[in-house]
Amino acid sequence: MRIVLALGGNALLARGQALTAENQRQNIKKAAKSIAEIAKDNEIIVIHGNGPQVGMLMEQNAVYHEASPATTPYPMDVLGAETCGMVGYMLQQEIKNIDNALNIATIVTQTLISADDPAFSNPTKFVGPIYSQEEATSIMMKSDKIFKADGDKYRRVVPSPQPIDIVELDQVETLLKADNIVIACGGGGVPVEFKNNKYRGIECVIDKDLTAELIAEKLNAEMFIILTDGSVYKDFGKETQQEMKLATPNGLAQFTFPAGSMGPKIDAVCKFVNSNKGDAAIGSLFELNNIIAHQSGTLITKGEGIQYYS
Repeated sequence: MRIVLALGGNALLARGQALTAENQRQNIKKAAKSIAEIAKDNEIIVIHGNGPQVGMLMEQNAVYHEASPATTPYPMDVLGAETCGMVGYMLQQEIKNIDNALNIATIVTQTLISADDPAFSNPTKFVGPIYSQEEATSIMMKSDKIFKADGDKYRRVVPSPQPIDIVELDQVETLLKADNIVIACGGGGVPVEFKNNKYRGIECVIDKDLTAELIAEKLNAEMFIILTDGSVYKDFGKETQQEMKLATPNGLAQFTFPAGSMGPKIDAVCKFVNSNKGDAAIGSLFELNNIIAHQSGTLITKGEGIQYYS
C-alpha cells in the first residue's frame, strides 16, 4: 500500500520543549521506529512539519543581525530549505539505524504557490517558539511580526498560501519506484512562484498537511495519515470532549476547527477522501501500526456521520 505520512513539527519537537538538537534527535528516534515498522510492507512518503525548526532559525537570524547589522537575515524560503536538510537528515539516519536494510532518500522539493493568494493578507500559520501574551505583545511593538494565541500561549504567525503543484514530483516518484522511503516536501516544501519562466522563493510557510494531501493525490496514495498529538475530538479541551473513532467529510462539516492547528488537517483529510483516492486518518505518531489497522486515531472515510470511542 502506498501511504503518505504527514508528521507535525510539534510531534518531532514537543510543545514547550527546548529547541535543542538532542531533544529533536530523541523525538525523531521515536518517529523513525514507527515508520520503520510499517516500511517493509508499504511504500512510504514522509512529509514533516518545520514550524518549531524554521522559527528557531528565524530567531537565530534576528539575534545575529543585531550583532552584525550588515548580515541581513536569510529569507524564509531559504530557512525552509535548511529545515528540509536538518530534519530529513535526522529522520533518514535514525530510520536506517533501526533497520539497515531500508533505503531512505531525502529530497528538497519546491512547492508552487501564487503570490496573489489571499493568505498573504491574513497570516495564520504558527512558527517558532511559544511566548506569554506579555512577551508576544512586547515583540510586536518592536517589530512587524504578528503573534496569535495558540492555546494559552502565543506564537508568531506567517502567511500560508495554498499549494498548487510540486516541482520535483517526478523525482519523488522515481525514488519510490526504486524502493526508497522518500522524505519530501519538508515544511510543506520550499514555497516558490513561477513567473517569466523562472522560479523564485516567496516569504511564507506552506501548511505541510495541505502539501501532503496534494502529493498524496498526485502520487495516487491509497492512504493519507496525519500524525500529530492524537485523534480528532469533539469539544476538545472541555469536560464534554469526545474522541472520534470514525468520521466523514460530511460529518466533520458540522464542526469548526482552529485555523492555525487542526483546521488545515481536517481540510486536508477531507479533500483527500473526497478525491476518491482512498481513506485518511489523524492520530498519534506513536500509534501508527494501530492507525493503519483502524484501532487507534480517527479514520476519515466516505459516508455519513461520526462514530466515537466508547
